[in-house]
Amino acid sequence: MSTSHFRLFAAMRPLGFTVAATAAFLASISLAQANPHILVDVQTGRVLEHEEAFRKWYPASLTKLMTVYTVFDAIRAGQISLDTPIVMSKRAAAQPAAKMYFKPGQKLTLDSALKILLVKSANDVAVAVAEAVGGTQEGFVTRMNGEALKLGMTDSHFVNPNGLPGKGQYTTARDLAVLTVALRRDFPQYASYFSLEGFTTGQQNVPNLNMLIGRFAGADGMKTGFICASGFNQIGSATRNGRTLVSVVLGTDSLAARADATANLLQKGFTTQFPGNDTLGSLKPYGQGQDQVTDITADICSAKGAKIRSETRDEVGRMKVSSPYILEMDHDPQFVFAGLIPGQDPQPAQQPEKVATGDAAGAVANVPVPMPRPTSF
Repeated sequence: MSTSHFRLFAAMRPLGFTVAATAAFLASISLAQANPHILVDVQTGRVLEHEEAFRKWYPASLTKLMTVYTVFDAIRAGQISLDTPIVMSKRAAAQPAAKMYFKPGQKLTLDSALKILLVKSANDVAVAVAEAVGGTQEGFVTRMNGEALKLGMTDSHFVNPNGLPGKGQYTTARDLAVLTVALRRDFPQYASYFSLEGFTTGQQNVPNLNMLIGRFAGADGMKTGFICASGFNQIGSATRNGRTLVSVVLGTDSLAARADATANLLQKGFTTQFPGNDTLGSLKPYGQGQDQVTDITADICSAKGAKIRSETRDEVGRMKVSSPYILEMDHDPQFVFAGLIPGQDPQPAQQPEKVATGDAAGAVANVPVPMPRPTSF
């Protein structure tokens, strides 16, 4: 599960690597020792590259894509609309961070809730949305699992709508690719939710946790996620010349590493000819890790993991990504409104957050995950 080749690359850049030399270096690096990943062409469903795609993994906040798919299906069925008020319950408000700290009884539209889910990954909002659509969180989770089965996600099971640690919650890189392709194909009218650069509540601006948005050519989604047991995960999507690719990268050791791996994999997809004709439907299960869920807590939420993450920031706290395909944002982020319905008590001030993490046994530890800043080379 090492990302040592990314760390090596980061160390070599200050010595004068040009973009061309960097690209050549990357091309020589095999992803054979990388964590579970898969790269898929959305239009054809063709699997371009994959490794350990059927290894069971904790989905963390990638779960929220399943939540969003279930919500979109409810909108399609006429059961709810983007204007529907979402009411914060006591149960929703009590969820651990990351969260919006809305108070019980406060309301926001479903439109605002979806923006917050996909940009900030707020756990309290996820539960409030689940209750609005499913009546109860449990009722909504039943719908999530039903939708997953209909989509052909044969190795996934969900126990909550936000991805916080929970016994019985698991997925695979292959299943997450199935879900992401379905989101792009079944609900193209909602594609803009996944490419937001950030949102504003009117009191605070919140940038997207996806470091590729606005920084990688053609990036238009999709979601990031982290808990101790799963590491740092990212589902990326990008469109160039009418062709859309999606990538799933699981179990990296830092925010920077997941962005690097996602950018490099997507770039490879747009610039490389791949052999084989497997599709998401025809790809057969293979490999180890199909009988139990992988837990990498010892690598991630440990002194070793903290040291690795500290090395991905410079002396002023800017993120140090190593992929030459992630560029500085050339404009100020565009923030769309997503907040409480006007006329209510104002939103609480932004709280310092620590993301709740846990191992398979349910033990909880808190590991700071800072908000992203502009990338630095």
